[in-house]
Amino acid sequence: MSMKGKDCLKLLDLSPEEIGGLIDLAARLKKEKKGGIPHKLCDGKQIALIFEKTSTRTRCSFEVAARDLGMGVTYLDPSGSQIGRKESIADTARVLSTMFDGIEYRGYGQSIVEELAEYASVPVWNGLTNEFHPTQILADFLTLQERFGRLKGLHFTYMGDARFNMGNSLMVGCAKMGLHFTACAPEGFFPASELQEQCRKIAEETGATLRFCTDPAEAVKEADAIYTDIWVSMGEPTEVWEERIRVLGPYQVNRELMEMAPKTAVFMHCLPSYHDKKTAIGKEMGDRFGRDSMEVTNEVFEGPQSVVFQEAENRMHTIKAVMAATLAGV
Repeated sequence: MSMKGKDCLKLLDLSPEEIGGLIDLAARLKKEKKGGIPHKLCDGKQIALIFEKTSTRTRCSFEVAARDLGMGVTYLDPSGSQIGRKESIADTARVLSTMFDGIEYRGYGQSIVEELAEYASVPVWNGLTNEFHPTQILADFLTLQERFGRLKGLHFTYMGDARFNMGNSLMVGCAKMGLHFTACAPEGFFPASELQEQCRKIAEETGATLRFCTDPAEAVKEADAIYTDIWVSMGEPTEVWEERIRVLGPYQVNRELMEMAPKTAVFMHCLPSYHDKKTAIGKEMGDRFGRDSMEVTNEVFEGPQSVVFQEAENRMHTIKAVMAATLAGV
């Protein structure tokens, strides 16, 4: 497998062999890092990180991974770039390609990162868009592989609002890698029908299955992994909180739900999470609506089945694998 020079924009663009290769490479690089073995596979290269949406894990993962690989990093925050305002996306891509060996984008529409990749002459990586979050799914799958020793055949359940980047990307990833994917959500909160159909065709080749249901108890009955995400994403107005809590409240991951799943099931979350009232938003919305937690209870989040911080660490290892594979052809 060689991915040198290739973009990483969405998992739909990658073969199961490429996805598996990235996960295996990430596992190797993680072992080397923990063993104190240097791996400056991209020594002397430079990358640009464009963040129109801020992040803790994505920024830190890219920066630490890049430095481990021997690269320099330039971070462009929401006010540090003229992309799409005073300078077109196409022009930005061509300018940055003359100065950097790779470009990361985290922001809004998938069309933006796709246009960056179209005009850039260096690899472009998607750090998150409204529609897809490929590097998160690589980290999730590395975590599952570490826990279960395999991916193919696992039962994966996503609880909550499955219409956006996490629901989309997890469905694609499961279809590509042969997992049995269940999205459990209220009617109207499932991935777009066109993407569902694409994934069904992929699943026919990989042995994956796709299921969409509204009953939480049915959804977790065979689950090896139960996954959720925050109910209101960055950039959405606070006015939507009332509706989301009303509609998604029955899909909260709590002790009662985890007890309906096999005892070996793990709890997963891409973070950040409103599992308590120790954040400004968590406290404000918790006080307003009389809740101690939102998408997951603190009992589950901090419980023995939770692997959320293992996932968070694996963001760095899998992002490192993406950069090493696309820049150095490892």
